[in-house]
Amino acid sequence: MTGTVMQDDPADRPALPALARLRDGRTVLLREIRAQDEDGLRAAFDRLSADSRYARFMMPLREPSPAMLAAATRPDPRHDLALVAVSGDGGPDQHIVAGARFVGAAGSDSCEFAVAVVDDWQSLGLARRLLESLIAVARTRGLRRMEGFVLAANTPMRRLARRLGFADRGCDDDATLRVVSLDLAGAGAGAGAWPT
Repeated sequence: MTGTVMQDDPADRPALPALARLRDGRTVLLREIRAQDEDGLRAAFDRLSADSRYARFMMPLREPSPAMLAAATRPDPRHDLALVAVSGDGGPDQHIVAGARFVGAAGSDSCEFAVAVVDDWQSLGLARRLLESLIAVARTRGLRRMEGFVLAANTPMRRLARRLGFADRGCDDDATLRVVSLDLAGAGAGAGAWPT
C-alpha cells in the first residue's frame, strides 16, 4: 500500500490506515471498516471461539445476523467509529483478525467502546493498538468520556483498560459485569494514543 508507514512506536503518531508490527513479528493493517467488509467480518466471527464471542457480545451467539453485519460495517460517521485489523499489508490474502468500535449519540459527549480479537491473534498487543486508536479519535472529536462493559472474568481486557488509564467499577445492574471508563479530557490518560 503506497504511503503507509510501518509503525512500531505509537509515539510516531501515524494517521490511519497504518501498518502495525505485533509482538510476534506479524504485521496488520489498521483501517476503518468498509461496507464491503461484511464477508470478512463474518469470517472473522467464525474464527472466534465460543468464549471470545461471549466476551464480546455477552450472550451466546452462533452467528451474526445480516442486519448485525450491515450495521457493523456501516457506522454513522457523525457519532461512531469502527476499525478493523487486517492480516498482512492488506493484499489479496488478507483476513480481518480484529475489530474495535465506539458508538456515540447525538448531543452526547460520551461513547461506548468494544473490541474483539480472533483467538490466534490475541495477546500480541493488537487490542491495545485498536483501543489507543479509538481513544485518539474520540478525543479529536471532542468526546469527554469513553466507557465499556466488560465481563468481570475478562481479566486481560480489564488489565489493558487499567494500563490505559480506565477506572474499573462494578455494574449496578449485573454483578457479572464491570464498567471501565476513561476521562478523555484527563491529562495523560491513554498515553501513546494515535491521533488520526
